[in-house]
Amino acid sequence: MPTLAQPTLPSEATERSTLTLASAAALSGEEVLRRLQSSTAGLSSEEASQRLAKVGNNALRSHGARPLEVLERQLHNPLLILLVVAAVTSFAVGEHASALIILLIIGLSVGLGFFDEYRSELAVQALHSKLHHTTLVTRDGKFLALDVTKLVPGDVVRLAVGDVVPADLRLLQADGLECDEAVLTGESQPAEKRADPITTAPPSSLDLPSCAFMGTVVRAGSGLGVIVLTGARTEFGAISLKLGERQPQTAFQLGLHDFSLMLVRVTAVLASSILLINVLLGRSLLSSLLFALAIAVGLTPQLLPAIVTVSLSTGAKRLAEQSVVVKRLVSIEDLGNIMVLFTDKTGTLTEGNITFDAALDGAGKPSDSVLRAGLLCNDATFSDGRVVGGNQLDQALWQAPDARRADIEHTRRLGEVPFDYERRLESVLVESAGGERQIIVKGAPETVLARCPKGSQQAHAVLDGQFAAGSRVVAVATRAAGARTRLTADDERELDLAGFLTFIDRPKADAPGALEKLRKLGVEVKIITGDNERVAQKVCAEVGVAVDGTLTGPQLDQLDGAKLADVLPKTTIFARVSPEQKSRIIKGQRALGSTVGFLGDGVNDAVALHDSDVGISVDSATDVAKDAADIVLLDKDLGVLAGGVMEGRRIFANTIKYIMMGTSSNFGNMFSAAGASLFLSFLPMLPTQILLNNLLYDASEMTIPTDNVDQEQLERPAHWDIGFIRRFMMLFGPISSIFDFATFGIMIWVFHAHAPLFRSGWFVESLSTQSLVIFVIRTRRMPFFRSRASNPLIISTLICVAIGVALPYSPLAHVLGFTALPASFLGAVVAMIIVYLCLVEVGKRFFYRTVEEGSPLAHPRPEPDKAIDKRASRWSTRKGPKRRIAAQPG
Repeated sequence: MPTLAQPTLPSEATERSTLTLASAAALSGEEVLRRLQSSTAGLSSEEASQRLAKVGNNALRSHGARPLEVLERQLHNPLLILLVVAAVTSFAVGEHASALIILLIIGLSVGLGFFDEYRSELAVQALHSKLHHTTLVTRDGKFLALDVTKLVPGDVVRLAVGDVVPADLRLLQADGLECDEAVLTGESQPAEKRADPITTAPPSSLDLPSCAFMGTVVRAGSGLGVIVLTGARTEFGAISLKLGERQPQTAFQLGLHDFSLMLVRVTAVLASSILLINVLLGRSLLSSLLFALAIAVGLTPQLLPAIVTVSLSTGAKRLAEQSVVVKRLVSIEDLGNIMVLFTDKTGTLTEGNITFDAALDGAGKPSDSVLRAGLLCNDATFSDGRVVGGNQLDQALWQAPDARRADIEHTRRLGEVPFDYERRLESVLVESAGGERQIIVKGAPETVLARCPKGSQQAHAVLDGQFAAGSRVVAVATRAAGARTRLTADDERELDLAGFLTFIDRPKADAPGALEKLRKLGVEVKIITGDNERVAQKVCAEVGVAVDGTLTGPQLDQLDGAKLADVLPKTTIFARVSPEQKSRIIKGQRALGSTVGFLGDGVNDAVALHDSDVGISVDSATDVAKDAADIVLLDKDLGVLAGGVMEGRRIFANTIKYIMMGTSSNFGNMFSAAGASLFLSFLPMLPTQILLNNLLYDASEMTIPTDNVDQEQLERPAHWDIGFIRRFMMLFGPISSIFDFATFGIMIWVFHAHAPLFRSGWFVESLSTQSLVIFVIRTRRMPFFRSRASNPLIISTLICVAIGVALPYSPLAHVLGFTALPASFLGAVVAMIIVYLCLVEVGKRFFYRTVEEGSPLAHPRPEPDKAIDKRASRWSTRKGPKRRIAAQPG
């Protein structure tokens, strides 16, 4: 007789894998822990390792380099379409040599672009591997700081102000917890959280008060939660993977775009005019079209993207050697443009190693009771008797010699209101062994004293003395709680001052030198801090920062936009400012036309980091600060930052060298070709030869990123100025054309050249002059040999010229339409090159001293022997456009 099959009950593993965040929100915390096979003591290390192997790292996507995606980006290039059309047309009409050269150009452009961008992605991947986000998690019954990528479902994590929620959590505890969920919902107001399960169906999957979502930020309170979902399975992961990583363009990229548009206009006008003129002169439509296409290609610096990528990736590697992580390559250029740097003082001007100094009563006398109250009202987290979490001041308090002897074991905490940056306070409700209940409030001295109606003049004098000595001070106050069983922020009133906790953070020994480096680079340093203004003034005096003026948060609130604009240039210290005030200061400074950098590491710095032109944080910063930053310093050192500024300027200077040289010489050569076609009975240069000329020339300039940069070009910020580039092109292009036409005259009237000889002669002269002129244009020094180019640039340029001279004598000469040149012509070419370089030198003197005379962008007169050699010096982007694109390159 057959037996009935028993129903199969879901296994615990099945329960865990099918648990959604919405279903977890409706369950009690205990039930969620049971389904996840976890407990308030967390997972064991062995179980966590097994789960990690099954579900994978808690990451949305790795920063790994993807070769196919890189190749696809290379193919999305409008210029490539032009080249492909030219190649197909050439092949179709039997111009196989032209088609082959165009294909070589395509291969070189795509190949070099792919190689360098892929190499850059590998560099970024290596840089990102140095950044770590950690969170406090319970493993084996102990709290430890763990990399967020190693979290798994079932892990129990602690949340505090400033934390980025590391995964989708079901909250087990919530003490005044509020999360900023704008990244998911767009809502500007933080969402209140609680540990109680929801009782009604939520209107959306994001309306879950008993849960916290990955990627959101803890704005207030604290909490404990168990991880339900990780990685791409989270709400944030699902949205992020759908949208991709679309990052707005920086000012550097916008400058490249504007330059490209200018070049497209010039190319369109010149190429179409050449086509029309040649057709009107009765020449073949097909040959005229090929010639016009060759002119269009010849005008375009095809390898500009590769040059930029090589420069940026080289800069990123140099910065990485100095413990600077570039999260987005193009932000290096923005770093070089910084004119005003706002920085906090902790860890930059000071050592950042905060140590407890003294506990004083209101009369300034040592007080054990004040230390005890500070330890009771404390947010530090312990594991195995060690402090593993909490803010620096709370941790430093527990490391005081007398902390372990404080009598707090028999005191029970009944409630708390965690610290937030609006109140600038934290408070606890405690009960002693005898049943007496007390409220203890700790926070910013001015805020605490304002809530103490019996505050004495003596207490204010003690506080002034500590500020004058440069101490960081936290005030402690108390009040009787009666039979109160819960605590709210409204209870932080009618307090009795207990005293002050003082801390020391000594100035850095190397801070004065680092500040001097920034000053020499033209970067103005301003201090923006939540600390007292007198403490900031004391530190500035000790490290040599000249203070023009000081502005406090309350004073800032009294200023409208116009008055703030008047005050900003005369203010060095901004003290006791809130996150919103920091943002207002940053925006106000940018509105004055400055490129602004901001260095911060706290949750209260995140908005200002995003609002600045260049957000800079440190590896020890809060997760939200590191996420908002463009640049992350593995070592919080202004000296390192000064090197980064110089590196950004070096990259921009080398990029502009290629652009100015390429556009001016290309424009001159193509203008000459267009002019010659008007009076010659044959094309002055075959399309194949024009393309080959451009190919050899561009290949030789791939070494420009290695070039040395003159010291004077590194001493000030540099920005895009399309008008400057256009004027440069319109002056030096015709100078190049003068010698082209001189070559035409020599070939026709001296050598009575036929078409192949004429083309061969102009090819050699054109390639030689436009290649060698780099040594004049790359520097503003006069004469140019006072600035030495890098060895790779010298070698590649000379090789290019040698190939150009050798081609008419090579076996390929007939295929390419060349013929051997008489030795006397080569002598004439050498003479013309010398005269040409001298004339360009004169033109350079005229341009920089006359055309730009009186411009605020003009450079100081260079001093001799100040070229920066890359061997002698180790030094040579998520945000959108934030500043007007102005100022000249270099």
